[in-house]
Amino acid sequence: MIAAIRVRGKIGVDKPKEDTLRMLHLYKKNYCAVLKENEAIRGMLAKVKDYITWGDVEEGTVKLLEQKSKKPFIRLNSPRKGYGRKGIKKTFSKGGALGERKEAINDLIKRMI
Repeated sequence: MIAAIRVRGKIGVDKPKEDTLRMLHLYKKNYCAVLKENEAIRGMLAKVKDYITWGDVEEGTVKLLEQKSKKPFIRLNSPRKGYGRKGIKKTFSKGGALGERKEAINDLIKRMI
């Protein structure tokens, strides 16, 4: 399972990327969706990598999210201590918030619940 969180808002997003975000159920900033991993989902995540962060989610974290909402998406709070020291315009590998986090997504979700 993959958890994807929308980090950036709607300003400046072109139509095809906004449609992809809508298909992923990431309608607004701080929305989270738990998705089944397959090639199509990976391609969609790569297309909108400049607006979201994602990673492999643990079963315990999925249960926490299911308690919060039964919808295909979950509205979360802003994370305690922020997204990263470089903000929401840099990739996770460079100290920011965007892109693939792998297992570090679990820590971010726990800070946002």
